[in-house]
Amino acid sequence: MSLHQRLGAALCAAAAVLACLAAAPARADQLAEIRKKQEIVIGTEAQFAPFEFIQDGKIVGYGPDLMNLILADLPDVKLKQLDLPFQGILPGLAARRFDFVITSVTITKERAAKFAFTVPIADATTALVKRKGDESIKASADIAGKTVGSQAGSAQLKALQEYSARLKADGKAPATIREYVSFDEAYADLAAGRLDAVAQSLANLATLAKTRGDVYEVLNAPIGPKTYFGWVGRQGEDSAALVKFFSDGIAKAAASGKLAELQQKWFGFTMDVPTDHVPEPAI
Repeated sequence: MSLHQRLGAALCAAAAVLACLAAAPARADQLAEIRKKQEIVIGTEAQFAPFEFIQDGKIVGYGPDLMNLILADLPDVKLKQLDLPFQGILPGLAARRFDFVITSVTITKERAAKFAFTVPIADATTALVKRKGDESIKASADIAGKTVGSQAGSAQLKALQEYSARLKADGKAPATIREYVSFDEAYADLAAGRLDAVAQSLANLATLAKTRGDVYEVLNAPIGPKTYFGWVGRQGEDSAALVKFFSDGIAKAAASGKLAELQQKWFGFTMDVPTDHVPEPAI
């Protein structure tokens, strides 16, 4: 085969590939598909009170209340909500096992590079909780050399690890860090004396101290930068309308005062969060 013939054959093959790519159908708009099939499948970790938890066999909390408020704008769409371990939430979304994540996911640089976040729903800044009356821990730095727990795969664990590294850099003993499947397990070990503290978001810890103030005491000084919880969709044009639908719903709830009302209901206080944009992740 001559050089001219080989070039011609290569060009024909390339043209065939381009034709196939052009003919390949683009993914359908996810929100339109949800409306068409009249069902939305949501991934949730229901072990994160008061955001999402199980009560009388149902998933309840701040997140479900806000979700149901927003889904009222899809009146003909049936909700299917899956309760999953947090460690499987984002991988499951990426694998298209469900349409969207409505659980409290801290907005981080690593996650934002792979997924599309809504505007924030709450403050996620990390702090510490200790056993009530433990005088050996009066400030955050007092966890140096002590055993502290947090949830595996969480941004709060990452904040704890970074804070422990700063303690070491300052010439103090780093904390011994234990990872748990759920925060409830870490709280149980803290109460039993197997941990000295737990790193969790201030919003969750404030509620824990309010409901179990006889056992736990919060150190109000944060150990990490200002962070926020958001909900999560997949990146790409096909998911953009769905992510915008939930972001617009959160912003609408904030403008109407309903977001603050739900925060007061579930946390006993309100949080100042931006609902006109997704903040640049601090961690």
